Amino acid sequence: MATSLLEFTELASIDTVSEPIPGTQIPSLTWVNVAFAFSFIFVNGLVSVVLGLKLEKTLLVSSIRCLVQLTLMGYVLEDVFKSRHPAWVLLMTFVLILLGAYETVYNKSKLTYHGMFFAVFVSSGLSTLVIGILGARWAMRQDPFWIPETFIPTMGMLMGNMMSGMAVALSSCLTSVTTNKEQVETYLSYGASRWEAGRFIAVEAVRLAMLPTLNQMSVIGLISIPGMMTGQILGGAPVANAVRYQQIIMFLISASTALGVLSAVMACLRCVIDSHHRLRPELILHGNASLRLDLQAFFMLGWNKANQCFSPLSQKSSAANPRKEDSSPLYPSYLAEEEEEEEEEDQAGQRAPLLRSV
Repeated sequence: MATSLLEFTELASIDTVSEPIPGTQIPSLTWVNVAFAFSFIFVNGLVSVVLGLKLEKTLLVSSIRCLVQLTLMGYVLEDVFKSRHPAWVLLMTFVLILLGAYETVYNKSKLTYHGMFFAVFVSSGLSTLVIGILGARWAMRQDPFWIPETFIPTMGMLMGNMMSGMAVALSSCLTSVTTNKEQVETYLSYGASRWEAGRFIAVEAVRLAMLPTLNQMSVIGLISIPGMMTGQILGGAPVANAVRYQQIIMFLISASTALGVLSAVMACLRCVIDSHHRLRPELILHGNASLRLDLQAFFMLGWNKANQCFSPLSQKSSAANPRKEDSSPLYPSYLAEEEEEEEEEDQAGQRAPLLRSV
C-alpha cells in the first residue's frame, strides 16, 4: 500500500505540460477590431430604451471607462514587466488594492458606516497578499513570488472577485442589523456579547458572499470556460498548463474571498455593536459614503489617540465622559456632539411639563 502510494505520488509529480498547438498564429488586433466589438454595446442600449431601463448613461460611462482603464493598464503593465523590479510590482499591487477598496465602498455599497473604507482596505489587502504570495510561490512555483507576469494578474483576479463578495456581505450585514434590531437588542439585554448577538448576521453575510464563488466552481469547465484559461489558450499556451493555472486561481479566489469577507464583516459588527455591548444603528449611513468625512474621522481619531498618549488631562476628561471615547472604530467627534445636543433637548423637553405643572 505504501509502495503504490509512493508510485502514485511520483507519477503525479512528473511535469506533463503539453506542447503548444502547432500551426497556431496569434492575430494582431487593431482599434478597428475594438470598434467593431464596441458596436455590440448598442444592443444593450436598444434593450434599455425599449424597456425603459434608463441605463443608457450608465452604459455609455461604463463602456468608456472600460476602454480608458484597460488602455492605461496596458501601458503601465508594459513598463512594469520591462522593469522587473519588486518595488514597482508591490506599488502596482498596492494601487490595485486601494482602487478595489474605493470601488467597493464608494460605488457598490448603498449602506455604509464611518470608517468602512479603511476596514475594507485592510481586510482585502491582508487576505489577497497572504493568499496571493503563498499561491504564487508554492502553487504556481514562482521564484521569486513577485514575478510581474504572474503575480500582478493573479492579484487583479483575486481583488476583482473579492470586491463583489465583500459588497454583498457588507450590504447583507448592515441590512440585517437594521431589520433585526430588536432581535440583536434582545440578545444583548440577556447578557450576550456583541459577537454572540451578531453571530447569525455574520454567518448569513459570509454565506451569501461565498455562494457566487461556489457556484462558479461547480460549473467551471462543464458549462463555462473562464477568462484566464481562454486568454492563455488564445495566447498560444499549452492547454493542459492553462487548465492547471485556472484550477489554482479558482482555489486561491475561494480562499481569499472567504478570509476578506469574514474580516470585513467582523469589522462591521465591531462598529455597529460597540465594546459596551450596545447596538449603534445610528452609525449606519444610507446612501454612498463620503471619502472626505472618512478622512476627517480618521485624522480626528489619530489626533485624539495622540492627545491621550501625551496629555494626562485629556485622559481624565475622557474618563469623566466615556461617551465621547467610543470604542467603535473611526467614530467621528461631530456625531458625539450631535448626540449630546439631542440628549440636552430631550432633557429640556422632559423638564418643560414639570415647570408648567408647578
